[in-house]
Amino acid sequence: MKKRLYLGDTEEREGNAFSVIADFEGNEEQLMDIEVDEILPILPLRNMVLFPGVFMPVSVGRKTSMKLVREAEKKSVYIGVVCQKLADTEVPLMEDLHTIGTVGKIIRILEMPDQTTTVILQGVKRMELKEIVDTVPYLKGRVKALEEDIPDKSDKEFHALVEASKDLTIRFIKSSDMFQQDSAFAIKNITNPMFLIDFICTNLPLKKDEKVELLRIDSLRARTYRLLEILNREVQLAEIKESIQMRAREDIDQQQREYFLQQQIKTIQDELGGGGQEQEIEEMRRKAASIKWSAEVREIFIKELDKLERTHPQSPDYSVQLNYLQTMLSLPWGVYTTDNLNLTNAEKTLNKDHYGLEKVKERILEHLAVLKLKGDMKSPIICLYGPPGVGKTSLGRSIAAALKRKYIRMSLGGVHDEAEIRGHRKTYIGAMPGRIIKSLIKAGSSNPVFILDEIDKVSSDRQGDPSSALLEVLDPEQNTTFHDNFLDVDYDLSRVMFIATANNLNTIPGPLLDRMELIEVSGYITEEKIEIARRHLVPKELEANGMKKNDIKIPKSTLEAIIESYTRESGVRELEKKIGKVLRKSARQYATDGYFAKQEIKPADLYEFLGAPEYTRDKYQGNEYAGVVTGLAWTAVGGEILFVETSLSRGKGGRLTLTGNLGDVMKESAMLALEYIKAHASLLSLDEDIFDNWNIHVHVPEGAIPKDGPSAGITMATSLASALTQRKVKANLAMTGEITLRGKVLPVGGIKEKILAAKRAGIKDIILSEENRKNIDEIQELYLKGLTFHYVKDVKEVFAIALTNEKVADAIDLSAKKDKTEKKVE
Repeated sequence: MKKRLYLGDTEEREGNAFSVIADFEGNEEQLMDIEVDEILPILPLRNMVLFPGVFMPVSVGRKTSMKLVREAEKKSVYIGVVCQKLADTEVPLMEDLHTIGTVGKIIRILEMPDQTTTVILQGVKRMELKEIVDTVPYLKGRVKALEEDIPDKSDKEFHALVEASKDLTIRFIKSSDMFQQDSAFAIKNITNPMFLIDFICTNLPLKKDEKVELLRIDSLRARTYRLLEILNREVQLAEIKESIQMRAREDIDQQQREYFLQQQIKTIQDELGGGGQEQEIEEMRRKAASIKWSAEVREIFIKELDKLERTHPQSPDYSVQLNYLQTMLSLPWGVYTTDNLNLTNAEKTLNKDHYGLEKVKERILEHLAVLKLKGDMKSPIICLYGPPGVGKTSLGRSIAAALKRKYIRMSLGGVHDEAEIRGHRKTYIGAMPGRIIKSLIKAGSSNPVFILDEIDKVSSDRQGDPSSALLEVLDPEQNTTFHDNFLDVDYDLSRVMFIATANNLNTIPGPLLDRMELIEVSGYITEEKIEIARRHLVPKELEANGMKKNDIKIPKSTLEAIIESYTRESGVRELEKKIGKVLRKSARQYATDGYFAKQEIKPADLYEFLGAPEYTRDKYQGNEYAGVVTGLAWTAVGGEILFVETSLSRGKGGRLTLTGNLGDVMKESAMLALEYIKAHASLLSLDEDIFDNWNIHVHVPEGAIPKDGPSAGITMATSLASALTQRKVKANLAMTGEITLRGKVLPVGGIKEKILAAKRAGIKDIILSEENRKNIDEIQELYLKGLTFHYVKDVKEVFAIALTNEKVADAIDLSAKKDKTEKKVE
């Protein structure tokens, strides 16, 4: 037997190069005839598999392994060589080892210059590890020798397989830069078929598991067939790589170079089964397994993920597909926060953040109560409507805090594209989901409090109607299956508490309005504004301007003066600005002089801080003039008193003049009132000739301000009656109500604001429609103190209450007829 041994790099490798290049001449089968002990020392290797007849250098590092090889060399005994399942296992046991290995013997132990020890092993025959019988001082195991099924020497087919394997190996060596130059020469000179196959299996850079698979095969013919399959694959990969390199060398610029590198990475990853793309896809599979999807959604996701796997990373579709799958994974499917169902705590939180707004708080507490009883329910769709600055938007944050839910705010002001709600179809470039879905991803929960701010400001154009897209979102019967165009699967929004805010209901489409529960958030009265400023606005502005709680004090009287003389609004936004202005001037004074000159701001000091008063409240002007009646009006900034003036002038009669920038409805009310008085002149003891001899002029002061609405009907009727009878109107009296041609008094709105305006103006008596009695019952007794209410059904009752029997001073004699005598012309 003749052996020639070439030693190369002796460090342990993962089987990716020829460790030893050997030529073996003679009858290898003689090695198979040795007797093997039942118990052998076991040497575990990392990422290396030893085959029979092959020499292999192994770098030994473990103390137990060092002791094993030195004793085995000294005693000249055989050892069992097996491969670990995981390379990083330091103390392997039976379950950490492959059971198929090789009986080997130690040829030589070499002490290397770098202070490491290299052992030259030769495989003898295959064996199976049955069990580990001892672990001290090194592993010992019970083994069973395995026989080889070797084809007959006259088997031509086997020889053809061996030659094909030799040729493919030489092609692979030449096309790869991983081997030494004489590796192909060594392969050509190996004549023993069995040794050639085992030598190739040992030294070819195959995966460790594939080498173990080859070693497990008993039949040499079958092992050669399997090796041939693997060699074909590796040769094709090497040739593809070489082909790419040859094409890239022709004329390569930066873009071509990047593409070439990507192609190399892609090809290698596809063949070896790994890489960035595969890792990303595998990570998405693992994440998807933990999400609570329905079977339908899971099937769609898996289908789209498989599509991504087949898409090339350089394709434009790849990023679109990846974005879609990441959106699906990011959504909080089945993730719900636990509601805090403590009603006392919820009420405390709402009262702490907002003063007043009793109806809204009551509705939220009702929802909590039902949720507590039922355990689960569809969330209501609430629409808070009212003037600006009353706290509609900030109320949503308080509701979220009370419920312990996530908070999302989406402003709809100026939204005119339907895709903002429903998203774009993912086939479009730059497609993305709608703002509903994106907001849920941001919240990380499927049951947040979702504020749809300024829903009355939504507009439509050629890109669609967003308000129509909101119909599905805000319908409790439909939003269980909300369909976003980008997501293209149904998503359940029924657990989301949607709260819409609006200033004006007239601009909201009817079908959308019908889906919401409307709660009016009316403007604050002066007393409420004072409390809000004291509890919330002043502390907030003190902190915003770098002051401590006790640095500056603003008493209630000063706050009232600011509200009455420097603001005119239903909310408190302007009030907050004025308080901030006062504190900023104080801060500047402190920064200049080092102290606060006025630690308590009094009403008399406001001129210094805010300048001259900007507004003056209308006050009751007495009843000294006939035809002047005090009415009550509602405006966007609260209630106001309104004066209706009627004057008479001699003329042809029958002419009614209306001035004061009145709207059509208000003009009609004046004509109705006049026609009623004409029809019931006897009720007021009026001479019917009055209407033929006197022209009537009705004026409502502040002519620059537009005025409209039916609520001044009885006010105009009383003004006309007073002017035509020259009787005084009852002192400190105001009224509001619509009039019909029959004289019926109909109810009107804005009662709370009107009552408070009357109280501020010094009014003592108020005339209302009988049907408005229920509105008065809802107002707190505190705000009604000092007022007397007269409920009427007919204008006759209004005249009986409002008109006194006393004539005004300088009363006009309306009974005197105009001298119609014509002088003759001679």
